[in-house]
Amino acid sequence: MNLLPFDSLPAFKPRRFLPARIDLGEWAQLAPLFDQLEARASQCTSVAELERWLLDWSELNAALDEEGARRYIAMTCHTENADAEKAYLDFVEHIEPQIKPRQFQLESVFIAHPLRAQLPQPRYEVFERDTQNHVELFRPENVPLETEEAKTGQQYQKLSGSLTVPFRGEEKTLIQMGKYLEDPDRALRQEAWELVARRRLQERDKFEEQFDQLRSLRGRIAQNAGFANYRDFAFRRLGRFDYTPEDCAKFHDAVESEIMPVVRELHGERRRQLGLEQLRPWDMAVDPLNRAPLRPFERVDEMVARSQRIFDRLDGELADGFRRMNELRLLDLDNRKGKAPGGYQSTLAEARLPFIFMNAVGQQRDVETILHEAGHAFHALAAREEDLLPYRNSPPIEFCEVASMSMELLGNEFIEEFYADADARRARRVHLEGIVGVLAWIATVDAFQHWLYTHPGHTRAERAAAWVALMDRFGGDLDWSGYEEARAHLWHRQLHIFLHPFYYIEYGIAQLGALQVWANSKRDKARALGEYKQSLALGGSRPLPELFSAAGCRFAFDGDTMKPLMQLVREELKSLKD
Repeated sequence: MNLLPFDSLPAFKPRRFLPARIDLGEWAQLAPLFDQLEARASQCTSVAELERWLLDWSELNAALDEEGARRYIAMTCHTENADAEKAYLDFVEHIEPQIKPRQFQLESVFIAHPLRAQLPQPRYEVFERDTQNHVELFRPENVPLETEEAKTGQQYQKLSGSLTVPFRGEEKTLIQMGKYLEDPDRALRQEAWELVARRRLQERDKFEEQFDQLRSLRGRIAQNAGFANYRDFAFRRLGRFDYTPEDCAKFHDAVESEIMPVVRELHGERRRQLGLEQLRPWDMAVDPLNRAPLRPFERVDEMVARSQRIFDRLDGELADGFRRMNELRLLDLDNRKGKAPGGYQSTLAEARLPFIFMNAVGQQRDVETILHEAGHAFHALAAREEDLLPYRNSPPIEFCEVASMSMELLGNEFIEEFYADADARRARRVHLEGIVGVLAWIATVDAFQHWLYTHPGHTRAERAAAWVALMDRFGGDLDWSGYEEARAHLWHRQLHIFLHPFYYIEYGIAQLGALQVWANSKRDKARALGEYKQSLALGGSRPLPELFSAAGCRFAFDGDTMKPLMQLVREELKSLKD
């Protein structure tokens, strides 16, 4: 039974190195391919032969990458399906641990190859830098630890995806409960919020235990690689050559000085509009004028059709890409029980096609999410002709998120496809307020991760206290009285802390880039869109500052960068006032 939402997809280019028929989940069939590549490396006597060798290696990696992606997609689409879970875990436990040392060996062979110095530059500059980094960090003893880390992360996803609550006679997922927080009935909002908060707290010990296991594994991984703490290891593993932990601390400080005044202004305005003495956690999603929630669509097919019309108006090439994804069933967008939470875009590396996963329930946030994930998809499609897999599939995350967050802002210019004029203005305001709020949340999550991994011996109580201190710093003017436990464990909902450690500051860096793309479009729409598309086509072939520059942006995330962008946001919010 095919558990994937899409049918079989052909490779973008015919295979040259891999057999047409091969079981990519059977190591006995894969090992000879690594043997051949290793043996062939020493036979490369010209730069052209070495480049052909690199492309054959990319072909193998693309097939393996897609196999892993397919199993991950099936598992997240069907978390309660035992076959999907088994297939994913089989790959994680039995294939990936075999691949890692063989990849290390090929990387080592490449780094030591006498012809490497003759490869054309700057074509291979980023690839060589990243490969050198992988070789320096690889430790065979970390392979089983990384396997255990992936398995523990999968259990977090399984637990999160399984949580439901009984509400008004129906069983609801926690994601489905989100729409009740937009209801003008404050008592209803409180009831819904409390149900979800209590349900998460029921699993508090399980979430804490899962994180303790992950923290321990990551500490051992870092120690094996010779690092004093996991944070420093993670920065190297993530290839952060263009900024440091100290730069992240500057980002936190800049958010405090430039973003938090706007957050408090918005909270104060919301409190006055709602006629409240204090804002409570269940008062943040409702319309402050107590209008009915924005309902951009009833059915997912409506969301797809209206999104398509936005892209049609924005750019023909982008529109064709989204249309093709829909035709190929590369969209799984509805929320249902047994589906993992969240949203993501995953590239099928051999077909060179993007897949979008999300949990739409008919909220404004769903519109923002489909635009966001479509931006990632457009990035994948723009780099489709690139044959070197790392450049095609692994651009720096900091720039991947520029692709997606810019599309939220650019697409919002045509949000009337979902709303009448008044609601379109309201939706734009909601989106901009969300950007301000998310920058504060990003600073909270990132600063928390820095604390977590530079205090390796901390207790659960100390961890909760550190989180609460950051909520005090970046949480704005909310009254959590009586719900202190829920506030102290709010981080349990942030899957990045469990699954992708230190993958979160990227959103903040990228949001500043996306705001710059948007600011450029205010001055010259055609030029800004052209630079945006040109930068996406570069994939991961250039360092971060050059990718930002190609998009017409400055690669900096300090107060000097934030101040004019927040001024633009303030002006836009003012123009959108009712």
